Amino acid sequence: MKILVVDDDLELQRLISFTLRQAGYLVIEAGNGPAALATAEAERPDLVLLDAILPDASGFELCGRLRAGEPGRAWNRDVPVIMVSTRGDPVDRVRGFARGADDYVVRPFVYDELVARMRAVLRRSSGPRHTHLSVRDLEIDLAARLVTVAGEPVQLSAKEYELLVALAEDPERVFKKEDLLRDVWGFRSLGRTRTLDSHASRLRRKLNRDGDAGYVLNVWGVGYRLTALS
Repeated sequence: MKILVVDDDLELQRLISFTLRQAGYLVIEAGNGPAALATAEAERPDLVLLDAILPDASGFELCGRLRAGEPGRAWNRDVPVIMVSTRGDPVDRVRGFARGADDYVVRPFVYDELVARMRAVLRRSSGPRHTHLSVRDLEIDLAARLVTVAGEPVQLSAKEYELLVALAEDPERVFKKEDLLRDVWGFRSLGRTRTLDSHASRLRRKLNRDGDAGYVLNVWGVGYRLTALS
């Protein structure tokens, strides 16, 4: 995977680039808006890490230009973009998402978290990793969006299905609520947890038709897992 790091702070840019190379990524760099657009066009990165504050333009404006495209330019308008900023005000976060950012990370951050968020964004942008998921007697046909339990079809809403697929990708892992809210709903805070809880409750009832609690387990104070540990 090729990552474009756009930051005018050379020391920070080098530190981020070093960390990403250690994680196995190919890293290219740009220090301003024109260089970022030219590099995005020439190198076709898989993801852009974009500083919100640049010397010649705001990262918000640059993100909007990446998404809109320009006559005669040929970069990938759908390239995933993660904005990185010292500005953590909700207004700035909303502004970033409105301009097309896929995620918004506030400095200072833990580098392991940054890499984890990058992997999540790259995973979402590349689509499902499998065509079929199977957990016990639960079967998910990702191409047909068909869910069955013990051979019986289960009718799910769009978000119930997306939540199920997220859990089924790693069925014994405990997914934190904030991760599910971000990856399934696009939320960036825990202020709307009842949305997740209500969907999880409905999904549990639909999957556990015999009254058993084998699927969609609530791990109190943390989040959810699809099944108990083997």
